[in-house]
Amino acid sequence: MTKSIFLEKPALSIKKQFLAVFLACAVAVVLPQLCHLIGKLTGTGMMIGTVLSPMHFPIIFVGLVAGPIVGAISGILAPLVSFALTGMPLARMLPLMIVELFGYGLAAGFLRNIRLNNFVKVFITMIFGRVLRFLACLFMFYALSKTEIGIFEIWQSIPKCLPGIILQLVLIPFLLNKFDSDK
Repeated sequence: MTKSIFLEKPALSIKKQFLAVFLACAVAVVLPQLCHLIGKLTGTGMMIGTVLSPMHFPIIFVGLVAGPIVGAISGILAPLVSFALTGMPLARMLPLMIVELFGYGLAAGFLRNIRLNNFVKVFITMIFGRVLRFLACLFMFYALSKTEIGIFEIWQSIPKCLPGIILQLVLIPFLLNKFDSDK
């Protein structure tokens, strides 16, 4: 008998979904602030936040744990809440962050019940979010004439974000495996 490509993971209750959105947004606000604090203490400024992409971690994780609706909502709300509370991300980058994190949450959520290695799920999610961000850059550049947003900004940022990408590819699957084994 062949295995289905789909896993049978139960849906979370509405209460757990709200809690997951709240926790993902809270972590997505706190992690970048910790990075900025470390940057101030070490004299590296905001570079650590750029390099580690700390908002990505909780959004990808929550999508893979709680599904596409929770992931997508968290991806939209997290940068908005962070901007309202801290002024970060910068206003000009906020729409791009919303699109990218929405993409991460949505893609991760849809992959939640697919029988794939967690590393592969995270990798696919990262590609999807970055492609959406690239498309948003194109839209802003050509349709809205936002020339301060470079159309190839996303591809140029990948080498800068490589440590964060590697950490996400290692830590998120590790945490997911621990999370699944604790059940």
